[in-house]
Amino acid sequence: MVKQVDQYTGPSLTRKNFPVYIAKTQALCIARASERERKRGVGFDRMASVNTPHQTYIPLPSESGGKHRDDEAVLSLVPIHIVTHASQLPTEFLYPSPERQLVLGFDCEGEDLCRYGCLCIMQLAFPDAIYLVDAIQGGETLMKACKPALESSYITKVIHDCKRDSEALYFQFGIKLHNVVDTQVAYYLIEEQQGRKRSPDDYISFVSLVADPRYCGLIVVEGRVVFLVAWWFSLFGISYVEKKEVRTLLREDPKFWTYRPFSELMVRAAADDVRFLPYIYHRMMEKLNERSLWQLAVRGALYCQCFCITENEYADWPSIPRIPDLSFLLDNLAVEGNVPEQEILSVLDVPPGKMGCIIGKKGASILSIKESCGAEILIGGAKGPPDKVFIVGPVRQVRKAEAILRGRMLGY
Repeated sequence: MVKQVDQYTGPSLTRKNFPVYIAKTQALCIARASERERKRGVGFDRMASVNTPHQTYIPLPSESGGKHRDDEAVLSLVPIHIVTHASQLPTEFLYPSPERQLVLGFDCEGEDLCRYGCLCIMQLAFPDAIYLVDAIQGGETLMKACKPALESSYITKVIHDCKRDSEALYFQFGIKLHNVVDTQVAYYLIEEQQGRKRSPDDYISFVSLVADPRYCGLIVVEGRVVFLVAWWFSLFGISYVEKKEVRTLLREDPKFWTYRPFSELMVRAAADDVRFLPYIYHRMMEKLNERSLWQLAVRGALYCQCFCITENEYADWPSIPRIPDLSFLLDNLAVEGNVPEQEILSVLDVPPGKMGCIIGKKGASILSIKESCGAEILIGGAKGPPDKVFIVGPVRQVRKAEAILRGRMLGY
């Protein structure tokens, strides 16, 4: 059950009296965190300090029993724990079970995050806390302890663009990321449901998604005050301007995420990348129809596998979800000419010197191929793999893309 801070009963919240509200809720948050750790029986020497100086707000759906307004959320103040030992993580995460299924915000940060880079931090957003799993200090032992959860069907990992995160987890720790909800995929499925066409090279950024009022636009503090998300950020200093600052630092020093101890900026930036995800997930699930939910599960599985190609291809990965029993929808779908088609991932090897023929001048060739076939076409780019093209989509679209790409490689 999602827990919220106590009901605020004072005057309307303003810039002047908000610090008083924060002080009260901080004390309450710490007390609740301490009680949770006591019930779990975690030793103080190994648990993440409940008196952590790091805290943030997580937007949560209302628990009123009815549907909240589309643009509202309740804010809950939660601690941010820096994790270097598995015992600092919740038991229900370490030992997944069908009786205690979870939905978590999930992300990874690192130095050149891919198969050859260095995964430094794994962020987990629970309803009552955020955990920054320190893959550098905790090392392989800590990451292996997280493996059952990351591969579990009982824990839903909500992430924005899972491909490189999955690649890093697989090649660096042998973890096959499974059961993800990719909010980038979900966004465009909802757009398609509503009749809006997507440009082949149009990828919504996480910052843009958070700013979209349909998913995370307005915030309600304890049911009393509604803030526009931009005003909230500027008012209380948790702006995604910091995201730009981190990007600048990463360009200047790619080892930014490797430094220890964590700076305040590192903690805030890492937490900000996951704290909105569970609420965005909640809003998106309300909008997706049955067909789109199946497509979301399939695309999530395919994108997790995408850059994780090895000599045995994807033989050791979980199977891709098949078309479910949608018999109650098939009559309507058939009338509309919209019967679901199984989606697949295809990998083409590109001979030396031929990638330029596929990409074309300023990407014109690959863009035209995407437009003509409708499939998602991905290349490894600078992070690799440099000699392969990945195609994702319904079978007929993928086969058409394969034929066009092979023709380009032969000079047609």
